[in-house]
Amino acid sequence: MAGLRRVAVFGGSFNPPHVAHVLAVAWVLSTSDVDQVLVVPTFQHPFAKELAPYPERVRMCELAFDWFPHARVRVSRVEEQLGGESFTLRTLEALKQYHPDWAMRLVMGADLLIEAHKWHRFDRVKELAPPLVLGRSGTSAEGAPPAVLPAVSSTDVRAKVAAGDWACARSLVPPKVLNYIKERGLYTS
Repeated sequence: MAGLRRVAVFGGSFNPPHVAHVLAVAWVLSTSDVDQVLVVPTFQHPFAKELAPYPERVRMCELAFDWFPHARVRVSRVEEQLGGESFTLRTLEALKQYHPDWAMRLVMGADLLIEAHKWHRFDRVKELAPPLVLGRSGTSAEGAPPAVLPAVSSTDVRAKVAAGDWACARSLVPPKVLNYIKERGLYTS
């Protein structure tokens, strides 16, 4: 590990990014031995989930995490460069190829730990980037740490926006992201 840059890779749909995503990054930077968190928005979801356009989600991530120093948190478009369906293994292998001087960790919520059996070659994912699992309120998974993240989901945020419940959405999404959602008319139908 000596001489390697320690990078925590935080991937997800970020559809949209919300306060629990921001708290996850703050938690990792505060409690883990990492130099940087790389936020990696999914380009094309492998389970065919409907997502807001990729450039919109990237921009929302930039807005959500812009108050962190750029040297500590960066939004990456690596999955766009790779094209096609986004698989964590393919992303990590590409990052390792581009940055052989990186020692990676994979940031994941306990809710994703439950779905790990669905992931393509999760055994290899764990080799390339041992998971940093963050407990999430309302989720219990075997081996998961205690909850450190609130039970906020992008699904809930989209529902609040679609219903025009901006007051509730305001408590779930960073202000710059919520303003962007309003300006662009995202998630309204």
